[in-house]
Order: sequence, then C-alpha cells, then structure tokens
Amino acid sequence: MSLLITGSIATDHLMTFPGKFADSLVAEKLDKISVSFLASDLEVRRGGVAANIAFALARLGERPVLVGAVGEDFAEYHSWLDRHGVDCSSVHYSETQHTARFTCTTDTEMNQIASFYPGAMGEAREIELLPIVERVGHPTYVLIGANDPDGMLRHTEECKQRGYTFVADPSQQLAFAGGDLIRPLVEGADILISNEYEAELIVSKTGWSTDEVLARVGTWVTTLGKDGVRIQDKDGLLIEVGVLDGVTPVEPTGVGDAFRGGFLAALSRGLGWERAAQLGCTIAAYVVETVGTQEYTATRDEMLSRLGATYGDVAEKEIREALSA
Repeated sequence: MSLLITGSIATDHLMTFPGKFADSLVAEKLDKISVSFLASDLEVRRGGVAANIAFALARLGERPVLVGAVGEDFAEYHSWLDRHGVDCSSVHYSETQHTARFTCTTDTEMNQIASFYPGAMGEAREIELLPIVERVGHPTYVLIGANDPDGMLRHTEECKQRGYTFVADPSQQLAFAGGDLIRPLVEGADILISNEYEAELIVSKTGWSTDEVLARVGTWVTTLGKDGVRIQDKDGLLIEVGVLDGVTPVEPTGVGDAFRGGFLAALSRGLGWERAAQLGCTIAAYVVETVGTQEYTATRDEMLSRLGATYGDVAEKEIREALSA
C-alpha cells in the first residue's frame, strides 16, 4: 500500500510586514488598488503543497510518493526530500521551465498577500498515475492537491476510473476556479479537505449547499485555524478537535499542509477520525511556530509527547502504537 501525494512543488519566498494590511487598504478604492508594503525580512524556503504534505508524512515514518512537475533547478530540493524519506522517483522534470515559485507577505495579524508563479507545474497534466501505481503498489490514498488545473482533473478522473481512493484538496485553486472545475474535482472524493473560507468558496461556486456537497463526498474535513478542525459526513457524523495547547504562532505558511500530512499518516495506519485530527493538529503546531514549511526538527517521540499533554494519555498511546506498527 502507498500514499501518492500530487500537487505543487515550489520555492517559497516569505516576507514579513511589521504592520497591518488593513491600515493601508481603502475599502471604497479596492478596484483601483496600488499599494506597496515594506517588508522587514525575507526567507527563501522549500515549499509547494504536495512537497510539504509529503515531508510531514515522512517525518512521521511514512514513505510518501511525491507526484508533480519541476524544473532543472529542483536538484538540491530533490536531495533534501530524498534524505528525509520522500520518494521523488515519480517527479516529472521539465526541460524548459523553472520550478514553481510562491511569494508571500504576512502582516502582524497573520494575514497574507501572496502570488504564485506556476512554471513547470503546468506540465503536471502529462503525468499518468498508473505507471506510478505499478511501481509502488495500490494506493491507500491519492491526495490531489492544488496544481495545474488540467493535471488535477486528469488525476481525479484517473482515480475514479481505476478505483483509487482519493482525497480532494483543491485549496488555493478555489480562488480562481469556477464551478465547472470545482464540481468534478470534489464529486466522488473519499475525503474533501478545505479550510473554512475555502468551504464557503466550494458552496458558492458549485451552487451546491453544504448538505449537497456532503452527499457527493465521503467525509468533509474543514480546518478552522485557531479553532481546530471539524469533520462531518452526510450521515450526521460531527467531530470537532481543538488545536494543540501552548502554541506560539510565528508564520502560518504550510500549516494546513502539515495538518494534512499528520491526518493522512494516522488514517493510513488504521486510526479513526479523531485521532487523525489530533495528530494533524500536532504537527501543524510545529509549522506555525517556525518560519518555513519544512524547517521543524522535532522527533516523532517529541511530537507525540506534546500531543499527549493536550489530548491525553490514551490518545498518545493509540497513535504511538499505530505509527510504530
């Protein structure tokens, strides 16, 4: 069994604005916006949703398969991921494009303004999943993260045709996508993951109500920022899990990706929804306390001990045993 993580692979350029964006925005003039924010620092980090999720999975002892498209400038990043336990053998290398780049500025309220250059990501549509599955085995889950839209559609349709259990995670692509793109990406997913704002976009752009979305997916997982996570399904399941205690936020980029890694690691080891959410929230805490999406260094034992301090000894014991099996 394997975990295939598809989506963007990028370099992150992260800046901090020592003020509030809102103080420089005039609501009545947003249609003519022209504003510059003086950043106080710059961090260049490894990123991309698929790479971040795969890294989190590897930190917890999994051997995820990274599926995405990159440029020739990916060599050092490739080595980094390989050293940390991510299978990069199925990454597609472009002969003409640079690896995608994410540029983001965060203010003192943890609000963000970002731009994304896709570059080689556009060639993700050329990747077929079947040869990867033939190499690594039938997937426990295929996560379809934000990526080239045609690539996302191709991977989704292949999962449906070949019977691969898939996780729909369109995230950043929801802002630009219309209902015609979102509906086929969501429908038939075993799990749909979004944050609270993205959940509203899914409802408004598809024209489906919350109940109609739930009727089309197995389970809907909604991250709620500082309020934790909500899990629900069409049969009335409702689970809410709070965030880890004692978290000091520093930089939010990649927090949702880390949650997804912990969440899938738990599910792939046979744990239930609550334990999966608790593990996801735990590893997410380490990312929000660090600048960079893959810079946290805590060991699995350290993470699980901290998990137990918030969620209890029983939760820690069950998760520890599952991950060690």
